Amino acid sequence: MCELLGMSASVPTDICFSFTGLIQRGGSTGPHRDGWGIAFYEGKGYRSFHDPGASADSEIARFIQNYSIKSTNVICHIRKANRGRVCLENTHPFARELWGQTWSFAHNGQLKGIKKWPLTYYRPVGTSDSEHAFCWLLDQIRRRYPAPPSSQKSLWRFVEKQLRLIDDTGVFNVLLSDSKSLYCYCSTRLSWLTRKAPFGNAQLIDADLRVDFSRETQPDDIVSVVATQPLTSDEQWHGMEKGQMSVFQNGVSSYESLRLATSPSGRSRQRIKSC
Repeated sequence: MCELLGMSASVPTDICFSFTGLIQRGGSTGPHRDGWGIAFYEGKGYRSFHDPGASADSEIARFIQNYSIKSTNVICHIRKANRGRVCLENTHPFARELWGQTWSFAHNGQLKGIKKWPLTYYRPVGTSDSEHAFCWLLDQIRRRYPAPPSSQKSLWRFVEKQLRLIDDTGVFNVLLSDSKSLYCYCSTRLSWLTRKAPFGNAQLIDADLRVDFSRETQPDDIVSVVATQPLTSDEQWHGMEKGQMSVFQNGVSSYESLRLATSPSGRSRQRIKSC
């Protein structure tokens, strides 16, 4: 399957360290050779880079690795193709506009029958099941909320409901952002950590690189990193549970909901934490 990487930070922060580890899994320490992409938010601004080749061999990836782009929200994806041919239009993250904001989306997994789900406002450019799911999701949000809702939590709960519907069709590990929030949904595997004071050292698993974050940060900085699998060997990563959705804002988990079990009525019970 593909691998995901996301970041939410309290201040504009670069992701060079984590990205250096991830791109090695795209053809060097891992088999994800079928393209990669990364998206950065800077206020309302959005910039992205995509390459249909292996990230471990990509000159564009090396440029990103060494160019310190500061961002508060980042989504990254390395691809091992299983649906849709290997080409530029099928590389994640995908992006669309809604309410004057750029939404971006990256997915790990396979979805059975999702391309039969009808679309109204958005259309895929490529042929992947992932992009179709993203278009369907934004269709549902736009239909329910023609204008941005006044309550963020109502939006989060609605997005969660739609993600669960898609998850029922297969494997659906997802990172999604609207520039303000980083949505993380775990179908099978996602891990996360939060770096804050007192900052320490970190050693990458996939590259010979170590960083002392106490020299790179300010005392009030908070940075949360989400990845398919842990990227460092000496930090405490937390595995998300299957059916868990979390929303990070400014580096902090602001919403968390977990599908616990199915009740006798057939409805899923949930545990919700909001901050």
